Amino acid sequence: MLRVLLVLSLVLATVRATTVKQCKDKPFPLSVNIQDCDEPPCIVYKGTVAVMEVHFLGNNNNIKSITATTTAKVLGMNLPYDLPEEVSDVCRNLLYGAMCPIDKDEDVTYQFNFYVEPAFPEITADVTVTLNDEDGEPITCFMVSCKLRKGATATQRDEYLLDWTNPHSE
Repeated sequence: MLRVLLVLSLVLATVRATTVKQCKDKPFPLSVNIQDCDEPPCIVYKGTVAVMEVHFLGNNNNIKSITATTTAKVLGMNLPYDLPEEVSDVCRNLLYGAMCPIDKDEDVTYQFNFYVEPAFPEITADVTVTLNDEDGEPITCFMVSCKLRKGATATQRDEYLLDWTNPHSE
């Protein structure tokens, strides 16, 4: 029964996967699911939280610490972006009861919740996300094109949240 559930969850994860590109000479994740984006460029709204799940395999035994790093390629320049610790600490954000340390070929999913600052410019950027072990070795890496766009006004967000939390409202 457990095997059937595992296969079903892998199939569902694959169906929802966002198309991303592989980083040169680095392991590729099993899948990446970016909320509300099947095919890049992914539209990301300023002042909101971009949510993605990165499904990957451990590359060594006893990995005690995993750190997410990001860079954005804008106008031909690769610009690093420092993530807050609560986001960059992959072990703190593993899903489905997984926890560090993880082992070689262990199948885990990281939930990456990234707040898109309202001050970010409205541009298109190729974003690279790399998950590194405690020795700085890449465990997985992918690239995705994102379009940063102006978010909804506070009133529009409030109306959306009201509609979402109360589906029977008129």
